Amino acid sequence: MTACAIEPSADPGNGGGPRAGCSITAEGAYAARLARGGPGGDAWYPERWTLDGPEPYAVPLPGNQPEEPGTEVQPMGDGRVLVHRVAAGRHVFALLYPTGPGTGELPLGAVECPEEATGLRLLPPAPGGERAYALAAGPRSTVLWQVAGGAFGPERVAEIPGRCSGGVWLDRTGRILAVDRETGGRTKAVVVDLGRDGEVSPLLQIAADSDDRLLLADPDSGLVLIRSDAPSPGRERLGWGVLGSTLPVRFPECLRLPDCVVTPFAVQPGQVLTPERCAVALRVDGAFGSWVGVWRPAERQVRHLPAPEGWLTGAGLWTPDGELRLPCSTPRSPCGLARLAAPDVPAAESGETTPEGSAPQGSAPDEPASEESAPGTPAGPGAPDGPATAPAAAQSRPVPLQQAPLARLVTK
Repeated sequence: MTACAIEPSADPGNGGGPRAGCSITAEGAYAARLARGGPGGDAWYPERWTLDGPEPYAVPLPGNQPEEPGTEVQPMGDGRVLVHRVAAGRHVFALLYPTGPGTGELPLGAVECPEEATGLRLLPPAPGGERAYALAAGPRSTVLWQVAGGAFGPERVAEIPGRCSGGVWLDRTGRILAVDRETGGRTKAVVVDLGRDGEVSPLLQIAADSDDRLLLADPDSGLVLIRSDAPSPGRERLGWGVLGSTLPVRFPECLRLPDCVVTPFAVQPGQVLTPERCAVALRVDGAFGSWVGVWRPAERQVRHLPAPEGWLTGAGLWTPDGELRLPCSTPRSPCGLARLAAPDVPAAESGETTPEGSAPQGSAPDEPASEESAPGTPAGPGAPDGPATAPAAAQSRPVPLQQAPLARLVTK
C-alpha cells in the first residue's frame, strides 16, 4: 500500500469515525464487503450480498489474487461490485460480477495520485446505483472523480478549493452532493451541484469559528445529522436540523454519551412531512464494545439495543414503516439480516434500556433530556440572497440551513 491508502479502521468520509462493516446501495437492494476466507482462512476477497429478496444471500467474488486489507468495495445498482485498489500511487478501479463458478472483472481505468499528501476514497453509493464517485483530497484542493458509469473510464468532475472529506447525497437523483471542506483552519459543509459542472455553494455555517460537518441526510424529510463544536467550543457534539427550515440547529443532551463515540448511520425514509418523527440508527462505541442506539428528534431520548451477533458494525438500513435491518455474519449464518422494530413511543414517556453491562458511565436515562440550539447563518458570500424558488433538486440548489422556509424544501 502507498501513502494514498486508507487505513481500514477509520473512515475519512465520516469525520474520521469508525468504518462500517459493509457498504449498502442507496435503495437497499445490495451490499458489499471485504470478507476473509479461502485456503487457510487468511485471504481477503469482495463479497456481494443481495438484500431485497425473501432471504439475504451472499456471492463471493474472489479475483486472481487476494485483495489488500484496505481495498474499498462498493455495490452497484445492477448487482456488480466496484473495487478500488491502490498500487504504486495509482488508484485502480474495476467492476466484479459472478460468472458461473468464477468471477468476471471489467477494468475501468485508474487515477494517478502523485502527491504523497493526496488521499483518494470512494464516496457513499450514489442514488440509482449507476454511477460511483471518489474524492481525491490534496493539501490545497480536492478533485471529485466519477469512477464508474462514465463512457471513458474515470472522469474528472470538479476541483474544489480546500481539503474535502465526508460525502452525503441530498437528493434521490444523484445530483446534489454535500462535502465537508476545510479552509483557513475551519471545516464547513458545502454543496457540489453535479448538474452545474460541480458548482460549489455554502450549505452549513452555525458560527464563524465553528467546525460544522454534515454526517447524514434524508432526502424525503430533509432531516440532517451534523457534528459541530458550536455549542461547546473545542468539543464536537451531534445535532440535527432540517434543510430549508427556519428553526435553529439543535443539539440534544441525550446524544452526549460520556466516553463513547456516537455515529449515526441510517435514517428512516418516507417521512416527508414529519422529519422530527424519523427514526435514526446510531452506532455507539464504548469501553464495553459496540451497540445500537435508536433516536427520534421528537422523543429526545436514545433507546439502547444490544448489537445482534455478528453485526457488520455500523451498517444497516431502515424501511419506511420503521424496521431497522442490520446485516450480520456468523459461522452458523454467514449472511443474515437482524430485524429490529422501533416502537413509536411518546416523547413524554421516560426510561431507557441499555445492553447489559454496557451502559456508558455518567448517563442518566431517567432524567428528562434537554436541548441546546444554535442559529445557523448563510455560509459566506456564495450563499443565495433569498429562499429557494423551486422544490426540485434538479432545478435549484440547496440553501444554507434556516435560510429557506420548510414549505420550499429543495431536496424533495
